[in-house]
Amino acid sequence: MTDFEQTLLKEVAALPESRRVDVLAFIRFLKISMKDDETLESEFDEAIKDARATAVKYNITEEDVKAEIRAIREGKDKK
Repeated sequence: MTDFEQTLLKEVAALPESRRVDVLAFIRFLKISMKDDETLESEFDEAIKDARATAVKYNITEEDVKAEIRAIREGKDKK
């Protein structure tokens, strides 16, 4: 492991758990931003395909999804 990697791990370890998730999200954002449009489009298409297959497997309808979104939005409005 390089000095940089060790330093990075020490810095991340010193953060509260809630902020470590932010670091990981930022790293993933950086990795995604390095990909070309064709790769991103391909990965997006694959993710949509997987999501649709999961919906079929668990018998999740479009109306189920809309109802869940409504419930979450209504719950946030009440807070």
